[in-house]
Amino acid sequence: MSDAAFQSFIVVGLLCLIGAIVFMAFQAWRWLDLQKDQEQQSLAGIGYELRLNLQRMINDVDAVARGTLEQTGALRRVSHPQLDAFLSKPGRTDRQTLSVIRMLYDDLSAHKLSIHAALAQGADTAGPVKSAVDAILTGLSTLYLWETHKGKPPCDAPSTRSWTVRDWMKAHDFEMRGLPYLHLRDAVIERLRRDGMTLTPKPLTCTASEYYAKRYDRKADPHAPFWTRKQKDEVEPETSEAA
Repeated sequence: MSDAAFQSFIVVGLLCLIGAIVFMAFQAWRWLDLQKDQEQQSLAGIGYELRLNLQRMINDVDAVARGTLEQTGALRRVSHPQLDAFLSKPGRTDRQTLSVIRMLYDDLSAHKLSIHAALAQGADTAGPVKSAVDAILTGLSTLYLWETHKGKPPCDAPSTRSWTVRDWMKAHDFEMRGLPYLHLRDAVIERLRRDGMTLTPKPLTCTASEYYAKRYDRKADPHAPFWTRKQKDEVEPETSEAA
């Protein structure tokens, strides 16, 4: 083999090797990007699944409280195949919030079983309904943090206006009168505040009449508007001249 043919062989081989490496790198990047998209779609599906279960839970609890649901078979089972499928696969996603959602499903299922048992025995359902309402409020606050703050704990979520929470609930068809004897949106806001999230404006500490009844001396306040306390002139002591 001549030197020219050998050099051509080496160059072609290197070009083929570089092409193969580039192709493998592109395929690996494409696979990772596809996995990332699938993971994001799965996380969005978990939020949709939780929202659907909460809406069904609200409808069932409202029907039981109003006395329009008397058959135990009408209670729908809490199911979460999206969450179970995601937790069964290894991944790099932080699973702290997912564990909270999983425990929330266990609470919702337990409360539905309590309501089911009370209906089957003909007992009073006020106690189980009250416990279920508390679990629903926890679920709504968890869902809000999951969809708007990437599942952060309430104490780590950024400060938000309470009207943003109300608009989010309106957009997802969570009505103010969704549960009997309860303002649902106000209750969710109070639950977020109780869990440590900062929502503005903060609740009032006194009524308007109490505020205006406070004794306030504007002229005694050096920082009051349209008023500046007159500073006293410092008088220097006169020194007597030597005789």
